[in-house]
Amino acid sequence: MKKFLVSVIIPAFNREKFLNRSISSVQRQTLIADEIIVIDNCSTDNTKTLVEIEFPRVKYVYESQKGVSNARNYGVRLAKNEWLAFLDSDDEWKKNKLEEFFQAFNQISKPPLIWHSNEVWIRNGKHLNQKDCHSKKGGDIFSNCIKMCCISPSASIVHRSIFEKYGYFDEELPVCEDYDFWLRVSSKEKIGFIDKELIVKYGGHDDQLSKKFWGMDRFRIISLINLAKNVSLDENQKKLVRQELISKLKILITGAEKRGNFEIMSQYQPILKKWLGLSNSDPSVWLR
Repeated sequence: MKKFLVSVIIPAFNREKFLNRSISSVQRQTLIADEIIVIDNCSTDNTKTLVEIEFPRVKYVYESQKGVSNARNYGVRLAKNEWLAFLDSDDEWKKNKLEEFFQAFNQISKPPLIWHSNEVWIRNGKHLNQKDCHSKKGGDIFSNCIKMCCISPSASIVHRSIFEKYGYFDEELPVCEDYDFWLRVSSKEKIGFIDKELIVKYGGHDDQLSKKFWGMDRFRIISLINLAKNVSLDENQKKLVRQELISKLKILITGAEKRGNFEIMSQYQPILKKWLGLSNSDPSVWLR
């Protein structure tokens, strides 16, 4: 069986009940990954024992700094290969994921340096149909990435040079770090897409990060502002960012008003007022 020189990075925090499934799905690939790294992000369960006993060929690393972004970034820096694939510890790959990527990549004369695929969603043990707004695409998907996170980390394969050009996952963001990263990348790069369901995403369990934080748009707003400040965007991209930022601010403030959360209202209303008062082409907004 052929090997593919890719490093698979699996961040984990107290996921001993899921890790067997995720790691096994990588080891069952029809095209074998050259390296598998589990970054244990301060687990207090038996994650370490499970990996070292059940999967002795997997590189296990304990990282004392908390956060999924830190774990992924640490894995990127440790990985020995140019191609990097991510897998969340509660997800799994279909057995032909790497082979499908390898074939798609080699069919294009100038292939993209970041790829993703379609996926299956399972929530609380039941298959979940995706809405049209969640449909996956390739090419120039910046406008899609602004609305929501369009690329699942578990579905992605990224060339190391992408991190060197656009930076790593933002470790200041406890959630929506993937939304933030794909925004930066898709503003400049074409995205490769394989229209096949090559991963299974599992949801509904109590320790998911999305359940720990309310008002997820708070973190997407931070990402959009950081993008406006730090990335050179064309005029159409600036317009899209401003429109989406205003939309998310309005939704957040309206929700806070309904709940009587005056602290959130007072925090975000001045930001909304500022962005409403600036035109799409006002250069000052990109310097603040």
